[in-house]
Amino acid sequence: MSGTATVGEVPVEARALVKRYGHILAVDHVDLTVHAGDIYGFLGPNGAGKTTAMRMLLGLLNADEGSVRLFGRDPHTDLPRALDGVAGFVETPNFYSFLTGRKNLELFAALDGGGAAARIDQALDLVELRDRASDKVGGYSQGMKQRLGLAVSLIRDPKLLVLDEPTNGLDPAGIRDMRATIKGLSDRGMTIFLSSHQLAEMEEICSRVAIIRSGSIVYEGALEDVRASVEPRYRLRTTDQARAEAICRAEPRIGDVGLDGGDIVLTADETIAIALSRQLVEAGLGIAALTPESATLESLFFELTEGTRPHEKEAA
Repeated sequence: MSGTATVGEVPVEARALVKRYGHILAVDHVDLTVHAGDIYGFLGPNGAGKTTAMRMLLGLLNADEGSVRLFGRDPHTDLPRALDGVAGFVETPNFYSFLTGRKNLELFAALDGGGAAARIDQALDLVELRDRASDKVGGYSQGMKQRLGLAVSLIRDPKLLVLDEPTNGLDPAGIRDMRATIKGLSDRGMTIFLSSHQLAEMEEICSRVAIIRSGSIVYEGALEDVRASVEPRYRLRTTDQARAEAICRAEPRIGDVGLDGGDIVLTADETIAIALSRQLVEAGLGIAALTPESATLESLFFELTEGTRPHEKEAA
């Protein structure tokens, strides 16, 4: 549908969303809110319930309990109006492989109407497929199909764009270009809800994130709050790492001591880090580096989904 969403309504609002498959609770009372203008990242390990939740948000799957609103409308009872102003894809987008990329877009545009056909060339330019638009989709790579899926979404002129793993199959340059495209769409006022396993990319572009584990939301908030939610960490390198590690482990005010690529990583506030540096020098050790590490989305993700830091996961 073209962008006819009601101005002022919240793009996505889910409350106590539940989905069961027999005795398996796939989605467990999920609450989330996507505000207008957000680039909202929806994260979780495989099997956490991401895709099931996204399908319920778009009315592709009925919820057993709870409610969903897209711009104030219920996608389970008010179709197709609830999808006005909404476009995107969940999992891999499907096309007619024996038709060209352009012909596929023309078919989708004919179904949508509302001037969608006039936006085909602009969409092809945005996803950088104009040169391959006359080729049959059967010869497209996975990454090209992902970009064509984005083009199909864009010809609908959406106010809310929902993307499931939009960088799947893209090479590093393609991921960079997709990131720039998403940022550009956001700058034009589009609200974007996306899931991805590319944590570094999500940290680059998202304004807010939600992390789901075993069907439940374990974190939702602004990305700038991520750093405040994780204890400060330091990376330490000395002239005798074995002795330095022993000193760190013996200090009760220092937590989560581990090794990462030959460096010692530890949790401590600034006062304790200063005291540690003095203790190391007094023990006759030279300090090559004692540097603070900002908390990252990756740190928060592993702590909330696996109970580990990235270096602890690597060591395990």
